[in-house]
Amino acid sequence: MTDRDADTGVDDEGTSDSEPTGAARRYDTVFRDIGGVIVELRSIREGYAAFVGELVDRGDLGMDTDTALSAWKSTLGDHFKGREGTEYRTAREGYRKATAELFDGDPPADWEDTFDRVASATVRPKDGAVETIEALADAGVQQAIVSDIDTREAEHMLETFGVREHFDHVTTSEEVGHTKPDERMFRDALEGTGADPDRTLMVGDRHTHDVAGAAAVGIDAAGYGEDGWGPEADYEIEELHELLHVVGVRG
Repeated sequence: MTDRDADTGVDDEGTSDSEPTGAARRYDTVFRDIGGVIVELRSIREGYAAFVGELVDRGDLGMDTDTALSAWKSTLGDHFKGREGTEYRTAREGYRKATAELFDGDPPADWEDTFDRVASATVRPKDGAVETIEALADAGVQQAIVSDIDTREAEHMLETFGVREHFDHVTTSEEVGHTKPDERMFRDALEGTGADPDRTLMVGDRHTHDVAGAAAVGIDAAGYGEDGWGPEADYEIEELHELLHVVGVRG
């Protein structure tokens, strides 16, 4: 872990004489992205492949799985690329377009149920994500989501991992209508939680969206899982459990 502020309130090993609470903690609130921070992105991609594979297995497409998956992902990518600025386009509509492309514009009636079933079976949390969320909750740290995601999908993932109860607020791009780094995403979360920006930490895996976006509204940020973080990153962490050290909570 790289700490760009030497005054962490804990020693070099991440321990303290007693459990920090209230003003003794460095942060009272933690905001998190979902994809790549709570949810393993590879598991989402595996869900896409399994969904398309099931459609191919039905025998209605006249193409192999690799060809179908390539076409499906290309259409999904075009859906997101077509937005203007930080305008949000829902993933659900992208999935519908991508599936329709495989069926000459007329997807099967049960495509959505099939997609949800397959996605639920493959989605996995990042290593340490659930444990860190629970540890912060046990320490009384307020937590919230700030993520470029559909609301239904966000709620489903949090429920699947059994951590929804630990989040006081969920800000999604679908509800706000814009993606990070648009300030409206972070301000929605601040308003929804009543958090003090000076006592709030944003955890994200993308510099421009998560770290720079948070910094623009006066929120400290921890960059996770990406190399080459810019100067806006107050911390760089390699493992999620390092958040306990950053926040000032004994792990």
